[in-house]
Formats: sequence, structure tokens, C-alpha cells
Amino acid sequence: MFAVGYIAAIKLVTALIHRALTGQWPHFGTLPSISSRLRSRISTPVQAGEEIGWRGFALPRLASRLGLGPASVVLGLIWAVWHLPLFFVREADTFGQSFPMYTMAVVAISIAISLLYAKSDGGLLLPMLFHAAVNNTKDIVPSATPGPRTRSGSRPRSWRGSAWSWCGCSAS
Repeated sequence: MFAVGYIAAIKLVTALIHRALTGQWPHFGTLPSISSRLRSRISTPVQAGEEIGWRGFALPRLASRLGLGPASVVLGLIWAVWHLPLFFVREADTFGQSFPMYTMAVVAISIAISLLYAKSDGGLLLPMLFHAAVNNTKDIVPSATPGPRTRSGSRPRSWRGSAWSWCGCSAS
């Protein structure tokens, strides 16, 4: 349940906090939940390639040198930089987002996936399911939406989403 529902729960809690703080609901994505579940089933095998590389190959090697926690953080930073080129592609879903906020969220997600990897004795199924669920539920409340930015250049929902991702990781 954690692997499939974590990001959806984070996004919904973020929406509730946004509502409580501003009195308005945030912009919600337009894809129906059935579409997210179907896309997760299709994309899970696709995530296999990334997770074989990130958790199946890189994480054990980094963890043997640094320990699981620090290795998860380092891997999260590498993973964020891996996606950096997409921040310059107008059609990509990361275009217009704050890269530092994205990096914070990706590091938190990396820690959560690494914990799933460790709890499953090095199995990759749960990390693949989690990765697919992240990709397919992240737009319940999109991080990059049109509108004014804060002085830091990011949108308030991005900050709250990253904060809740970290809270969820520390509770895991």
C-alpha cells in the first residue's frame, strides 16, 4: 500500500493544507484516478530499467561505502541531475518548476524507495511500483502551474509538497 499510495496521499494532504491556509482548493490535475491506476500498471515494467540501474546497481555499491541513508541521499541528488535536461524542454512536465524544490522532493523519494528496497531484502518490485506510482500520481496537484511565483522563484505548493515528502520519509 505504501509503494502505491504514498505520493497520492502526499498530494492530497498538500491540497488540504493549501485549502486550510488559503481558503481555496489548489488546481487539481485533470486525469481521472482510473487512468493513474492503468498507467501505473503499464509503466511499472518501464520503470524496471531505471530501478535496475538506481536501486539494483548503484544503491548497493554506494551503500557499501556510505551506508544506506547517505547513499540514498547521494543517489537522489544524482537522480535529480539525471532529470535536469527536462527542465529546459517546454513540453516536459518539469518545465517551469523550481529545480531546487524538485531536487528536495526527489531526494525524499529516493530515501523512501531505498527503504522499500532494504525492507524487501533487495527486491526491485516494490521500488518499481513506487516509482511508477510517483510518476502517475504526481499530477493530482501539479507542482508547476501557471500563476505568480514567490520571491524565491518557486510556487508555495512546491514547498509544501517537498516538506510533506520529507515528513513521510522521516516517519518511514
